[in-house]
Amino acid sequence: MRRVGITGLGAVTPIGIGTETFWAALAAGTNGVGPITRFDASGLPTRIAAEVKGFTPTDHLPRRDVVRTDTFIQYALVAAQEALGDSKLDIERQPERVGVSVGTGFGGIPLILATDGTLRAEGPAALSPYALPGCLPNMAAGWVSMRTGARGPIAAPTTACAAGTQAIGDAFRLVQRGDADAMLAGGADALLTPLVIACFGALRALSTRNDDPATASRPFDRDRDGFVLAEGAGMVVLEDLEAARARGAHVYAEVVGYAMTADAHHLTASSTEGAARGMRLALADAGVRPEDVDYINAHGTSTPHNDANETAAIKAAFGPHARRLAVSSTKSMTGHLIGAAGAVEAIATALAIERGLLPPTINYRTPDPACDLDVVPGHARPAAVRVALSNSFAFGGMNATLVLRRASE
Repeated sequence: MRRVGITGLGAVTPIGIGTETFWAALAAGTNGVGPITRFDASGLPTRIAAEVKGFTPTDHLPRRDVVRTDTFIQYALVAAQEALGDSKLDIERQPERVGVSVGTGFGGIPLILATDGTLRAEGPAALSPYALPGCLPNMAAGWVSMRTGARGPIAAPTTACAAGTQAIGDAFRLVQRGDADAMLAGGADALLTPLVIACFGALRALSTRNDDPATASRPFDRDRDGFVLAEGAGMVVLEDLEAARARGAHVYAEVVGYAMTADAHHLTASSTEGAARGMRLALADAGVRPEDVDYINAHGTSTPHNDANETAAIKAAFGPHARRLAVSSTKSMTGHLIGAAGAVEAIATALAIERGLLPPTINYRTPDPACDLDVVPGHARPAAVRVALSNSFAFGGMNATLVLRRASE
């Protein structure tokens, strides 16, 4: 079984386009939430979101690609371009040995809705032949493959909020067992539409702190009232660690463990047992003891149920060591990127390890007895991080955990 390193990072997020911009915003505790500007949200209970700002697709992509794709594909392509450039991986040398794995929660909802509107208003003759392939969930992976020339294994997990983490975990397995030498992996979603906001609102899952968007996402805080919907993409390049070092690549961190579990419990509410079991299995897969872990990038959605349940699951998985762990939620800054969340958070986790800085949980003001771990409140904290976890949990009881280790370990 081969060792696997992260050699490239790419991010399109509500707090910055580009990995360094994203990381600087995390380190500064920047809020990415504000009033919705994409459409008139005045009739909705939730009128706030974490939008990607300043993104003009044609600044990054050929116009012919932009008109054929939904926004989530455009985000994935831009993040993949950055990650590939960062890694300096030469795909042309052996394109059959490089694969792609891009997860998404929903696929191209905005393009589906726009196409339906055109059909109703103008009839079938007005529809674009690119409408259907432009919104399929697997087409982010397809476009990344076509535009990079990667011809190895290809995958498109659609496990909702766990999709980005699963995409990276599955890619890790492909490189680890020798099915590919390198993988472009991550997640993308762009769901800021009245339909999606209204549907999440019907579930009472979203924050309605419309008059104070800057503090609406407040994971682990006693006064949390729901998550904030966000959009974007995160992509990483995973490589056979030995080959990466041989070519002089920079290795941000090593992926050493991965696990997925099912709760078989509830449609929308996660179970403590399933999440805890997933963390234990990921640690066992990595050959890492609980006491070796320094940091967890939590799923931390800012919903009353998730944050309390995740806290309980961490305590169950780590025992007494849970009290010594740093556990922060970067969703306090980025909002919840659904299928892209796990990928963006894996990037944050890798950089926390490499740069010795724990991203904070902003907006944490009132302690909750049910969420009583060290959540790195308010401000980033310098810390030596040897091993870290990144958690993602999804509707349907789907849990995914990655274990990352400092590359020099």
